[in-house]
Amino acid sequence: MDSSVVTKLVLDLLLILLAGLTAGIVCKRLGISLLVGYLVVGALLGHGGIGLIGSETRELKYLAETGALLLLFSIGLEFSLGELVRMSRFFFVGGTLQMLLVAGPAMAVGMLRGLAWGPAALVGAATALSSTVLVYKALEEYGQTETPHGRRAIATLLFQDVALVPLILLVPMLTGAGGATAREWIALAVKSAMFVATVVLLRYAVSLVMVPLLASLRSTELVVLFSLTVLGGAGIGAYAFGLPPALGAFAAGLVLAGGRLTAQIDALVLPYRETFAAVFFVSLGSLMRFNVLVEHPVLCLAGLAAVIALKTVMGTVSLRVIGLPWRAAAGMGLGLAQLGEFSFLLLSAGVAAKVIDPYWFHLMLFLALGTLILTPPLIKLGLQWTDPLLETELEGFVFDAAAMSSVRRAVVVGMGPIGAQVASRLETGGVAVCLVDLSPVNLHAYAQEGFPTVAGDATDPDVLRRAAVAQCSLVVVTVPKDQTAKQTVAAVRRLNRTCQILVRCRYRVNVAALKQAGADAVISEEAEASAGLLRLLGEG
Repeated sequence: MDSSVVTKLVLDLLLILLAGLTAGIVCKRLGISLLVGYLVVGALLGHGGIGLIGSETRELKYLAETGALLLLFSIGLEFSLGELVRMSRFFFVGGTLQMLLVAGPAMAVGMLRGLAWGPAALVGAATALSSTVLVYKALEEYGQTETPHGRRAIATLLFQDVALVPLILLVPMLTGAGGATAREWIALAVKSAMFVATVVLLRYAVSLVMVPLLASLRSTELVVLFSLTVLGGAGIGAYAFGLPPALGAFAAGLVLAGGRLTAQIDALVLPYRETFAAVFFVSLGSLMRFNVLVEHPVLCLAGLAAVIALKTVMGTVSLRVIGLPWRAAAGMGLGLAQLGEFSFLLLSAGVAAKVIDPYWFHLMLFLALGTLILTPPLIKLGLQWTDPLLETELEGFVFDAAAMSSVRRAVVVGMGPIGAQVASRLETGGVAVCLVDLSPVNLHAYAQEGFPTVAGDATDPDVLRRAAVAQCSLVVVTVPKDQTAKQTVAAVRRLNRTCQILVRCRYRVNVAALKQAGADAVISEEAEASAGLLRLLGEG
């Protein structure tokens, strides 16, 4: 590599890191999201601003893409294959519906503005894509990734990322130049299936061989090297299969998720992730061209407002269809109201294939970056409608106020002290509660008070049917044995695929197994005891 290129790269990288640090300090002082600072300072330093960051530096682009890959890797670490299977309805139904509802009107507007159907379809598809990286990062900042609305939003975003592959293949067809043949589509489907199978097999191999080996060696250096090797290998493997490397990064996270080393890997990769994320978002902001706003102020500002309104409304509808209450769906719909980083990739492919002209590219670029800059405050506003902190907190159980507004029927399994408090809280909130316990003696007092009760083993499907589990929207399991809780959760999930299941278990080591069995949220007594001791030590 030429020494002048290296010098330019180092100077640009140092400038970006310094700008990110300055923006971060200012944002922390002002109490706003760091992401807003990164994007704004990038726009000021890029060619659309004072021109200090050179967009022609390919190496800098690679560093920025590394930041995106590390963020997607972290997203994958938060999931398990079992969880993704349970989220399949959110993934396919929510993702498909959101994209169609946004792309259709956006395509119509493009045609009214004089675009042919092909370029209009490309503009519509680019408008439908949202930012997985930005939304996940913002949800993570607010601790919302594990909530019902957070999970559904992330599933919708992951569907969009997967949809990018066929969309890019369709770009040549929009020029009338042919495009992918049926054989190429079949080959892509086969390669995708092989990639998924490889991920599943690799996950089992890692959990059976590498994780025990690394745990026994007790070396943080080896864990870091192993994690980055899996990440790089998955990215290269995805590229070899004809898929975006971003999907490979997410798959690498899935391979390492749900194991003994997952939390350690996430903590060790965190410094790399945050550093490269700053490079990614500052570089993204540097693409902004302010001259588009100066030349067409009304069109740009009206378009910005229209995109946010369209994506908010259609995102709300799609999230409502997959089970969120209207209020929570509207809050998360506001969070999905931006164009994503993959919109740039799709639009760039359109420019390269001469499907859209540079005017539309720069207009869409302004709309994309405008919505990205507005996303953190919009998410903060939307989360006020989906506040996961409940009116009361019961021995570790925190009920989601937004989700609770849609609960009409619930089942509580295990009528010990915690089960009694939960049942009382639900009944006070106007929820029809059925109580299940192995002992009729434990249920007698509640039956006298008018509660519907079912005595029997909750791992038995017949007992759960008598409790009308299939018709309820919430099940709370507070049995004393973790193995029984796991069997109960699995039995409930077989009868009801959509209800929310909350579980209280004794040992933290069983949390992952309970979630894999189908629980949406798990509270361990062991974790609560640790937190209590730490609070006492802090007070002392």
